[in-house]
Amino acid sequence: MEINILTFGHITDITSKAEFRISEVKDTDELRIKLSELFSAIRSIKYSIAVNKKVIQSNTVLTNDDTVALLPPFSGG
Repeated sequence: MEINILTFGHITDITSKAEFRISEVKDTDELRIKLSELFSAIRSIKYSIAVNKKVIQSNTVLTNDDTVALLPPFSGG
């Protein structure tokens, strides 16, 4: 199973990629762990996760070809 990852803002700087694919993760908790293993700097920032364009608040099961967006903190003004 593979999922599509989209990054924005500071997270793109950390990963050096705006888009990439990750395999072998079954849910968003496992995804966070894998991301921290691949990109150690991501451990020090807070970010939200959206699965298929819906921001999630708790662990969510992922399926093949899901699109996950990693969203840095943002503010309006």
